[in-house]
Amino acid sequence: MTDPFLITMAVIAVIIVGISKSGFGAAFGNLAVPLVALATTPAHAVALLLPSLMVMDILGLVVFRRRIDMALLKQMIPAGLTGIAIGALTFQWVSVDGLKLTLGVLSILFVLQRWSGIASRMHAAASARQDRWLGRFWSLISGFTSFVAHAGGPPLSMYLIPKQMDRVIYVGTSAVFFAVINASKWLPYIWLDLFPLDTLMAGALLAVVSPVGYWLGLRSLKWFDGPVFYRIIEVSLLLAGAKLMWDGW
Repeated sequence: MTDPFLITMAVIAVIIVGISKSGFGAAFGNLAVPLVALATTPAHAVALLLPSLMVMDILGLVVFRRRIDMALLKQMIPAGLTGIAIGALTFQWVSVDGLKLTLGVLSILFVLQRWSGIASRMHAAASARQDRWLGRFWSLISGFTSFVAHAGGPPLSMYLIPKQMDRVIYVGTSAVFFAVINASKWLPYIWLDLFPLDTLMAGALLAVVSPVGYWLGLRSLKWFDGPVFYRIIEVSLLLAGAKLMWDGW
C-alpha cells in the first residue's frame, strides 16, 4: 500500500471506526468502507479494514468483558452468524449499492419514527416473544451487512436503541457481538479470495492505528450521560443512513 491517498483514507477510516466502536456501539462505523473505497475497490476496502477491526474487537473484549447483556447476546449472536453465512454464499451476487440504499432508507425512517415517539410506543407494546424475534431479525441483517460492507452498526442500533440500556452496557454488548461477527469473517473472506498476501500485510500495518481511534472513543464515552449519548447515536444513525443512501443512489 504505497498510494498516499489510499493510506490517508484508510487511516482516517480506522480512527473513525475506533471512535464509533468504543464510544458509540459502532453506530457510524459503516462510513469506513465508503471512505477507503474512494481510493480503491469496495472489496479491497472491506478486506483491508478487517485486521483493524479485529484489533479493536480484542480491545473491546478486554475493556467491556464485564459490562455486557449476556441474555441479549445469546439470541443475537446465532442470528448474526446466520447473516454471515448468507453473506458469504451470496457475496458475488449481492448488489452492494442496492443494499446500501435500502439500509440507508431504513435507518432514516427509524430515526424519524424514534423522534416522533412511534418507535418507543411500538417497543413498549411489543411482547417478549416479539422482541426476541426482532432481535434475531436485526442481528441477522447486521451480520449480513457487516459481511458485505462492514455496515452492521445501523441494523443493530435499530434493535438496541429503543431499549435505552445503560450506555456502557450498550457499547459492551455491541463490542462482543461484533467481535464474534468479525472473527467469523476470516474463513469466508479467504474462501472468496479477498485476502491476497499484499492486502493482508497492508491491513496488518494499518491495524497499528486502531488503538488511537479506540482510545478516543473510550474518552468520548465518559463525556456524555444517557440522554445525550442516545441522541448522538440517533444523529449518527441519521447521518450514516443519509451516507448509505447517497452511496447506494
